[in-house]
Amino acid sequence: MTTPRKSRLALAVGVAFAASLALAGCGSSNPLDEPSSDDGGGSSDTIVVGSQAYYSNEIVAEIYAQALENAGFDVDRKFNIGQRDAYMPDVESGKIGLFPEYTGNLLEYLDEDATATSPDDVYVALQKALPDGLTALDYADASDQDTYTVLKSFADENGLTTIGDLSKLTTKPTLGGSPELEQRPYGPAGAKDVYGVDLGFSATGESTLESLLAGQVQVADIYTASPAFQTEDIVALEDPENMILASNVVPIASSDLADEIAKVINPVSAALSAEDLVDMNVQSTVDQASAKDIAAKWLKDNGLD
Repeated sequence: MTTPRKSRLALAVGVAFAASLALAGCGSSNPLDEPSSDDGGGSSDTIVVGSQAYYSNEIVAEIYAQALENAGFDVDRKFNIGQRDAYMPDVESGKIGLFPEYTGNLLEYLDEDATATSPDDVYVALQKALPDGLTALDYADASDQDTYTVLKSFADENGLTTIGDLSKLTTKPTLGGSPELEQRPYGPAGAKDVYGVDLGFSATGESTLESLLAGQVQVADIYTASPAFQTEDIVALEDPENMILASNVVPIASSDLADEIAKVINPVSAALSAEDLVDMNVQSTVDQASAKDIAAKWLKDNGLD
């Protein structure tokens, strides 16, 4: 995961970090150090599915893996790999044939000068930025991206629905988030330019959620897949101008496999909603369910088993 994405574990709930360690199996070896029979995503009859060392990403990867197995494919799992610098070379080489990614964050990784922000525009730009040999299958409604989030009670009291509504407040609100958020295009300066909203800023880092709940900040950068959207009374403000970079869940496949597996994986993306991803993350962090069981239940509930 990239640096901004590391912080989302702490932005979720206190148990998320422990859950991610449990899912990692507490192993110290890199799954990519294991031998692979060739560079085509596994053997000629096997598809290698990878995942980041992040519980939410592993759940999606397990959904892909089980969906493929249910369709008759042989699958080799290479989960808990780490951040993009660790796994992207093997995705690009074809050693990993399928990987759940995030449109906006992957686009930034591949093209630091990209300016697209809306879901469709980001997806188009990502398709152009992908290295030869890789294909982006259909992206999901589910995302794991920044938000401007407030307490539901605060939103109700002040009639807040969109980010622009913050301009109606009589007292200047403070935005809490990671230190780098202050300089990002969707930080305080971006909110001023796009929505005319005057914001203070507090570098709350890993305590962002707690700072919002305690009233120390009025607006917080909470990732859309955070379990807190189900476990706490908070609400993400709408962003009609697409100020915030969209980062939808997207399957990245080896191009030589893409056409064959699209008929299985695209229906998964079509069914995977933002609410589903939050709910599955709650099952992982709060209920301590395994990625295997969470994925099997989701596939069954959506008629994809």
